[in-house]
Amino acid sequence: MYINFEELKPQQVYFTMTQTVIPRPIAWVLSENTDASYNLAPFSYFNAVASNPPLVLISTGLKPDGSPKDTRDNIRERKDFVAHIVSLEHLDDMNQSSATLPPGVSEIEQLGLETVPFEGSRLPRLAVARVAFACSLYDIQHVGDDPQSLIFGRVHGVYLDDAVVGEDAKGRRKIHADRIDPLGRLGASEYVSFGELISRRRPD
Repeated sequence: MYINFEELKPQQVYFTMTQTVIPRPIAWVLSENTDASYNLAPFSYFNAVASNPPLVLISTGLKPDGSPKDTRDNIRERKDFVAHIVSLEHLDDMNQSSATLPPGVSEIEQLGLETVPFEGSRLPRLAVARVAFACSLYDIQHVGDDPQSLIFGRVHGVYLDDAVVGEDAKGRRKIHADRIDPLGRLGASEYVSFGELISRRRPD
């Protein structure tokens, strides 16, 4: 089967892309609303894109009513955010935080999630998260007719739960992916858990 994207509507392209670019990491993004409360939303169009400077990319679309998402406006106006990696045990809270709420309503308060101060960030981080990136706005680019907002965040530091950090055979820091137990996004309402760890050395 060959699917010609030129013959599909944008929503059909979206459903095909999200079911084939898999699995995708999920950024659980905390940003600050205009009233100083905190917004929390998941994004699975997310990844690391550079290390010098260290950059992550979050792609945000529009709300059902066609207005920009609160996360985009919050980051554009206040210039910082915290991106957490979602662990399997937080699936239900993460999913609930994706609901469309009125501007200024805090998903963190609604879900009863705890935040704690985050060294290297003006904003707090989620206490339950095992990995959190302290980010400032690097750039926002807009693509497409809708449009889609590509938010580039400069990473100033990362929080790691002590339980996920160890050492390798040479005494170097090793971050144990299985202890993070990251959640991956598939298509529609499907997710995937960490599964089996497979290791291969890269050829010289």
